[in-house]
Amino acid sequence: MSRSSLTRSAAFASIGTALFLVGLKLWAAWKTDSTAMLGSLADTALDLIASIATLVGVWIASQPADRNHRFGHGKAEALAAVFQVMLITLSAGGIALRAITRLIEGGETAAAEEGIAVSVIAILATFALLAWQRHVIRKTESIAIRTDHLHYQSDLFLNMAVIVALVLDQYLGLSLADPLFGLAIAAWLAWGAFRAGGEAIDHLMDHEWPEERRDEFLAVLARHPDIRGVHDLRTRTSGADDFVQFHMAVDPHLSIVEVHDMMDEVEARIEKEFPGVEVLIHPDPNGLVNEQGPAAEELLPERN
Repeated sequence: MSRSSLTRSAAFASIGTALFLVGLKLWAAWKTDSTAMLGSLADTALDLIASIATLVGVWIASQPADRNHRFGHGKAEALAAVFQVMLITLSAGGIALRAITRLIEGGETAAAEEGIAVSVIAILATFALLAWQRHVIRKTESIAIRTDHLHYQSDLFLNMAVIVALVLDQYLGLSLADPLFGLAIAAWLAWGAFRAGGEAIDHLMDHEWPEERRDEFLAVLARHPDIRGVHDLRTRTSGADDFVQFHMAVDPHLSIVEVHDMMDEVEARIEKEFPGVEVLIHPDPNGLVNEQGPAAEELLPERN
């Protein structure tokens, strides 16, 4: 399957799972009057909206570059992730407010058996969805699917928390368990939103590749015998697309044609090691020092 087909399949699977769970949890929240169950319902309802946003985001991101978007549409995935983060944050705030109200005013839950049964079904459905999402993430590294995956990972803990809260409340008589678990769920969601938001912002702000990957890229360049040095290396990722640009120091006595052929060879080596990466190379005569950065030779690892 292509990347776009995989990401769309994961988005459709999320939507289908969320629709199923919303119906179940709506009934369970009505039967149990549990704050923890209501929090789980609110999270799943927002998951449904977020999954629809994910589908839209991955569909837009899969569109090829065009006249007005020469670098493609990859950042649509990060925008979808930011939208999901906003929904998760709203969900966390609403759950926390309801839990605090229950702590102050009191209240009892009911129908523990129904609530527990619904939570177990939700856990099984979520496990199946997470397995498919992990497969898609391994194949595509989609930030939108990864953020959606975070939602459903938290759903596992949400559903487990609902079960524990109902057991403690109705079978052991610990009436504060339900709102306290509601607060814990809200805190978990807020922390997940913070982490996912940081990754999405990194994509939108053209964050550099991880240091390990940059080092691997430089190692590929270092193996070319005619490259005298590299400086002003810049990297970024936009959805499924990676972009790299750098200055390359070459023998100043080479002709333009020879430099051009050398650049083609370098690009071929990069394509072999980093398939699909779009590369922009600026050749510099060896010995020229960039006044705004280090000398060319300083950014290449030593050759053996």
